[in-house]
Parts: sequence; structure tokens; C-alpha cells
Amino acid sequence: MVEDSLKNKTIKGVGWSAADAFLGQGVTFIVGLVLARLLSPDEYGLIGICLIFTTVLNGIVDSGFSNALIRKKDVTNKDYNTMFLTNMVISIVLYVLLFISAPLVSDFFHRKELVALVRATGLVLFFNALSITQVTILTKRIDFKTKTKASLVSAVISGVIGIAMAFMDYGVWSLVAQQLSKQLLYTLCLWILNKWWPKFTFYKESFKYMWGFGWKLLASGILNNVWNQLYQVVIGRCYTSSTLGHFTRANEYANVFSSNLTAIVQRVSYPVLAEIQDDKERMVQGYRKIIKVTMFVTAICMISLSAVSEPLIYTLIGTKWHEAATYLPLICISMSLYPLHAINLNILQVLGRSDIFLYLEIIKKVVGLIPIVIGIFYGIYYMLLTSIFTGIIGLYLNTWYTGKALKYTFWKQIKDITPSYMTAFTIALSVYFLKYIPLPFYVVLVIQIIVGVITGLIASELLKLEEYVELKSIIIRIIKKQNNKHGISQI
Repeated sequence: MVEDSLKNKTIKGVGWSAADAFLGQGVTFIVGLVLARLLSPDEYGLIGICLIFTTVLNGIVDSGFSNALIRKKDVTNKDYNTMFLTNMVISIVLYVLLFISAPLVSDFFHRKELVALVRATGLVLFFNALSITQVTILTKRIDFKTKTKASLVSAVISGVIGIAMAFMDYGVWSLVAQQLSKQLLYTLCLWILNKWWPKFTFYKESFKYMWGFGWKLLASGILNNVWNQLYQVVIGRCYTSSTLGHFTRANEYANVFSSNLTAIVQRVSYPVLAEIQDDKERMVQGYRKIIKVTMFVTAICMISLSAVSEPLIYTLIGTKWHEAATYLPLICISMSLYPLHAINLNILQVLGRSDIFLYLEIIKKVVGLIPIVIGIFYGIYYMLLTSIFTGIIGLYLNTWYTGKALKYTFWKQIKDITPSYMTAFTIALSVYFLKYIPLPFYVVLVIQIIVGVITGLIASELLKLEEYVELKSIIIRIIKKQNNKHGISQI
């Protein structure tokens, strides 16, 4: 009974988390298509430079406190109040530092307009700090329905603002306005819908617990964010902002599946696995099932996306983004493993080993120097190619402790996900060469999608993979549930 309850909670959580990711991000994606046709790669490169700093600093604002409270079983309002005040103070301090440092950023990248752009985009730190506690409370409850509503409203309204400004020739400021309004509206919606209000009181005991668990995650997060943004720094500094714009566009399209699926898995698996952290056998079973189902979806989506990169990008945003189409396949292959990284790191947090988490991040960043150096001397293409191999090394490191603690090693995980990748590459091979058909790009893309879906279904039905059967049963259960509801309402 408890198992069924947890399974239902997980399915419901995944459903709403997926809705949160793909409805909110889906709207943002569509808005991005319109903006990419109205704006230039150079303007996208400028906003990409600004996001280097806001991404890193946003990780510091959270301080790892949200993960500490999601793991904690007896969370009180004192904890939430302490977290809220800490986040706010940190965001204000960081914004002041960013405001002062803006001229240095401008000098480093040789673009005077970056002073104003960096200072404006930095306001997102304050807006984000206002939302973190609300998001933590909802995640703790596995209530992604409320977050979905907030994401959808903020994505639609901010998209309208960005497109309207682009039509009025505001250029890169259209992207700034979209970014700021999206985070501000998301925060306002969470405050209205969740109805949690802080009592501006600080509790030393709460801070001590959160800092004790969270500081290692904070250090890991900073290290990880800085390292991820180094790609943009290298491209923006060694090449041109236009090249950076192409890279960020390709990266964004890869993120539609990879990062969103990773976020879904992290948000749902962490609180769910935390509930059964004292039952190792159940946790391993849940852990393995999550990996197999998640990687089945991820591998097929990412490898297929890499196979249709040129017709997709030419159809959506035009041939002026050809450079982005050449980067996308390599980014997709590399990112296809991201959800597996995330699940293994979640297990470390559930087991309370934030120290191992930090230790692994340091080692992985040393390995991560390899593609950065290659990017500086040999070009972006070789940097992305090398990152595929360093990503596999990073995965081996991430699975080292979880394999030791739960007897689910790197090689066992690779064995579990191999059928999914075989299916994915079969689909990719069936659609890749169709791009040479002498038809308009959008027609070729439609043909590729149809052939890919048919190939995928036939391969999955013939192989009868456990993860496919599990996913199919979940979908059928959801459809039946919706049909039953519809039938009741008709009576």
C-alpha cells in the first residue's frame, strides 16, 4: 500500500514536473523561435555573456539550503524564514558586486554596451531570491502543479513583452526584458498561489543545519556553474559574440530535452528517494527504475535531435543559423547523459554525502580542463567533441560512490541503458540520410519525424524493453484515469 502510494506520488510528480518543464519551457522555446528570426546571432551572444554571470551567481544565492530542507524530515517555519532571509541578503550583496564589476566585464569582452546590460540582467538575482523558498516548499510537498501554473503564466506574458520589444527594434534589450519579466512574474505567481509569507526572523540553529549540509553543495554548485560557463567565456573572449550566439542557440535547443528531463528527474526523484532513504533495498529498486525509464526517453530524444539538426534549425530559425546546426549534434550526444549524472548525484545527497559530492566535482573539473584548452587552441568543434569523452569519465566518477554504497556500479548502469541507446541510434540512422532529399527543409523535417516515430515504435515493440513497457503502462494508466474522470463528469 505504501509502495503504491509512493509510486502514484512519483507518477503524479513526474507528470506535473514534465508539464512545468515542457509547457513553460515550450512557450519560451516558441518565443525564442520568433526572437531568433527578428534578432541577430551577435545580439544573442551579448545576452549569452550576461547569463554567464547571472547563472553562476544564482547558484550562490540558493546556497544549497533548498536541498538541505528537502532532505530534512521535520522542516519547520523557522527553517523557511531563515532560508528566506539568508537568500535575500546574499542576492543583494552579489548584485552590488556585479553592478560595480560591470565595467571590468565590458573591458574583458571588448563590448561597451555590456556595462548597462550586465547591470540590468543582474536584477534577476533579487527576483530569484524571492522565489527560492516558495519553490522549496512546493518541491517538499511534491506539488509541481502550482509551479506549472506559475511557469506558464510567466512564460506567456514575458514572451509577449520580448517579441513586442523586438518588433519595436529594441534589439538585445528585448532579450533582457524577457528574462527579467519572466523571473519577476514567476516569483509573483508563486507568492500568490502558495500563500506562504515570511516572518523576517532568523534562527541560528536552522542556519547551522542548512549551512552544515549545504555549504558543500554550494561549493559544488559554484564550481559546476563556473565550469559550465567557461565554454561561453572561452567562445566569447577568443572568438566573436556572433559565434557565441550560435553556440547558445544550439545549446538551448539541446536543453529543451536534456536539461528539462534532468530537471524533472532531479525535482521528483530527490524528495521521493529521500522518503525511503532508510530502506536501501527499496531505494535501489526505485533508483534503477528511474534510471532505465529516464534514459530510454532521453537517449531517443537527444540522439534523434542530433540526426535532424540541420532541417530542424533551418526550418525553425533560418539558414543564417547554419553554424548552430553543426554544433547541435555534438552537444546533444554529450547532454544525453546529463539525467544519469543528475540521478547519481541525487543519490549522494539523499545519502547525506555532500562531502563526496564536492570531492567529485573538484576531480571532474580537473578533467574538464581538457576540452576548454582544446577549445582555445583548436576551435569549438573539437572542444565539443572532446567534451563527449570527458562526460563519460565524469559519469564514471559520479557512479563510483553510489556503486560502492548501493552495489549498482557504473558498468551495471551502462548495461541497463545500452538497449535504450541502441534503439536511439537505430532511429537516428533511419532518419539522418533523409536530409539529402531535394525537398524544402520543413518537408524533410516532417518526413524525418514520421519515419523516426514509426521506427522507434516498431523497435520498442519488437524488443519489449522493460523501460518501454513501464513507460507504456504509465501512459495507459494516465489515459484511463482521464477517461474515467471524463465518464463521471458526463453522468
